[in-house]
Amino acid sequence: MKYYTIKENHLYHKTFRNGNSCVTGTMAVYVLRDKKANILKKENPRKEKYNRIGIQASKKVGGAVQRNRAKRVIREAYRKIDREYGIKKGYLIVICPRKKCTEIKLADAFSDLYGSLLKIGILAESGENDASASESVPRDEES
Repeated sequence: MKYYTIKENHLYHKTFRNGNSCVTGTMAVYVLRDKKANILKKENPRKEKYNRIGIQASKKVGGAVQRNRAKRVIREAYRKIDREYGIKKGYLIVICPRKKCTEIKLADAFSDLYGSLLKIGILAESGENDASASESVPRDEES
């Protein structure tokens, strides 16, 4: 599946200002419903809604190598969550890695991102069993 990115700066600011957020030690996640999702759905060849994702790594995270590694790990964790559990469509999602994100493995990024998306409530399964899902965050053994 193709992942679409946020390209306009004003959408980042709007998501920061008006979106729901969840902050962990390794990343901050901001989510806002995309008002243009229905328009983009008509333009999409498959006629489906999709999420637009932005990963904003500042220089506080580290040098270029560390920032790119953090973005790669977060991008892969997002893909894995979307494949295994499903994420509701039609949202703007901005993920900001923190300094600790350069030192973690994929399994840790997966569990932090999963917990954040579950807390915000955009996982496709989050409406079915909130109590049992919040108690046990899945840990991936591969990395």
